[in-house]
Amino acid sequence: MKLYDLEPSGNCYKARLFASLTNIPLELVAVDFLAGMHKQSPVIDLNPWGEVPVLEDGDTVLRDSHAILVYLAQKYATPEWYGNSPEEQAEIQQWLSTSANEIQNGPGAARLVDKFGYELNKDATLVVADRILGLLESHLTNNEWLALDRPTIADCAVMPYVGLAWEGGIKLEDYPQIGQWIDRIKALPGFIPMSGLE
Repeated sequence: MKLYDLEPSGNCYKARLFASLTNIPLELVAVDFLAGMHKQSPVIDLNPWGEVPVLEDGDTVLRDSHAILVYLAQKYATPEWYGNSPEEQAEIQQWLSTSANEIQNGPGAARLVDKFGYELNKDATLVVADRILGLLESHLTNNEWLALDRPTIADCAVMPYVGLAWEGGIKLEDYPQIGQWIDRIKALPGFIPMSGLE
């Protein structure tokens, strides 16, 4: 099973992190963005979007980090990571949607501006970040984990771009509950770091 991967990508890290936490073997295939490898074969053949991560597992090819998390959890991990019922899975899915929307467009986008020079409206990203980090801080005041009172793929989906928010000029010190949650994830057996999130 291959993961076409870019080390600084929080989306790629979601898949690497979950695989490591659950002892799922992945062959990492480094994709050199600066050389345009994401727009060349084999990546562009597997994913016409020209983006990473891409997971290739036999005849199954997936191009979205959250779809990859669901697939790995359902096919290779134990049920507690994605839930045992429609209700549990829906609770987790809420957080996957938050990751793809508010987290991506808030702290994730702020990081794109500051770290990678993307031409986005930085003020707008900070407004989104302030709102979602406040909601996340409030949720974590009464919950150790995002969903189901245990680690799930929800935590793997949301944590990377939150943990990397400082690279977008966002002070995580203002969110102590979030900091403690990140520390709990780092303490899980099998946790692996990425650059900027050690």
